[in-house]
Amino acid sequence: MPTAKHGSHQLEISASPDRVYALISDVTRIGEWSPECYQAKWLDGAAVAAVGAHFRGYNRRGPVRWQTTAVVTAARPGAEFAFSVVHGRAGREETRWRYQLQPTSTGTLLTESFEFVWCPVGNRISELLVPRGTQVNRGIEQTLQAVKRAAESSGNS
Repeated sequence: MPTAKHGSHQLEISASPDRVYALISDVTRIGEWSPECYQAKWLDGAAVAAVGAHFRGYNRRGPVRWQTTAVVTAARPGAEFAFSVVHGRAGREETRWRYQLQPTSTGTLLTESFEFVWCPVGNRISELLVPRGTQVNRGIEQTLQAVKRAAESSGNS
């Protein structure tokens, strides 16, 4: 089965879109909710989400570890946070990630989505054994559940 080219999941959260946005756009907290990216750091003096800001993600899946570099492509408080993982010095776009927030009567409908744009040949070969899209879709569900717990906890209001 080939790897999925895109996927998404959404979840209702009992917190305001601004509250949820503050959590998901603070990439330094991604290790608190992602099952794969255990740490992220802003690069080049960036400290907050802004279009064009870069950050590095530190990832693991079992014993395999790797780093990625990403660039923020959308930073609209309370509405949307998006970034693209880029490859190499030329910054070739690999994967697009997007969080969309919609206000609801009880809080926020948060949708996380991904789109694979390009990947190196070595990655494609490894995906023959472990379809990456399946892993990513499972990870999105886990991530959104963790963001929900953080956003709805009384200590984080």
